[in-house]
Amino acid sequence: MIIETLTSPVILFFILGFFAACIRSDLTIPEPFAKAMSIYLMAAIGLKGGVEVASTGFSSELLSAAIAGITLGFTLPVLAFFLLRSFGKLDSIDAGAVAAHYGSVSVVTFVTAIELLTGQGMRPDGFMVGVMALMETPAIITGLLLARAYAKKTESQSGPKDNGGGGSNLLHEVLTNGSVILLLGAFAIGMVAGEARFEPIKPLFAIGFNGVLCLFLLDMGLIAARRLLQTKKITIRLAALAVMLPLINGSIGTFIGTLVDLDPGSAAILGVLSASASYIAVPAAMRLALPQADPGIYLSMSLGITFPFNIIFGISIFAALANFLAPILG
Repeated sequence: MIIETLTSPVILFFILGFFAACIRSDLTIPEPFAKAMSIYLMAAIGLKGGVEVASTGFSSELLSAAIAGITLGFTLPVLAFFLLRSFGKLDSIDAGAVAAHYGSVSVVTFVTAIELLTGQGMRPDGFMVGVMALMETPAIITGLLLARAYAKKTESQSGPKDNGGGGSNLLHEVLTNGSVILLLGAFAIGMVAGEARFEPIKPLFAIGFNGVLCLFLLDMGLIAARRLLQTKKITIRLAALAVMLPLINGSIGTFIGTLVDLDPGSAAILGVLSASASYIAVPAAMRLALPQADPGIYLSMSLGITFPFNIIFGISIFAALANFLAPILG
């Protein structure tokens, strides 16, 4: 399965971008074009998920997956926080910021996993788009609570510190985040439109999807490698955690998905969501809520190490684990 993944054009374009950045190539994707591709991909995946739910209707699997996803979103950052504090040797502010990333989700990893798993005959249920959107916010809340709770101990010893923006501003930032609005909005449009009304626009959002995803991952490969090359904040311990955390979180997510009776494709996607680390929505929230946290740490770990690991190896690992667990727990 890893060989199939590595030979997929989607992954090969990511590797090409990563390699180009490593050899200091001047290859770049214009920012407006990259942003347009991002909007297209989120709208397409939301629409297709909504159409599928409209075709199949609501089910107990959807409810189980939603509850499991929200629970994982709240709890996974706790494990990450204490590992980052004990093994990674980070202070409470940086540990809380990084933990929020490792409980939230990466939309690009999700979209890539959907295409790879579908190509391998493990097409996940369409409602997993909604589960992904539900998993983005809980981790931010948990990460902030942990950071601020443990920072109080330091404040009592060295005096009060400014812990960042107000709660109302943070809530607005999270709830109006562009990716969340677009994904949920497109999902709702797909549900209302249904299969018949989706058919006229299907060529745009279905046929061109893989080609746009290839170019988008080329850009992501360039960004991930350049972020990793530029940082001097990542220790060996933090680099190890950037691989350990997705393996631990993804295994937990796949196990929970299988336990609540999701099909192997959907269980694997829940594992991918649990393993992925946000590098778009959560950094924006952290800049507002924990401005003293170091972006060189949380962006380099999530985008420079975890994202390439999940794209190249993680998706296949969790797919294999889901297939292994299905006959045992199903």
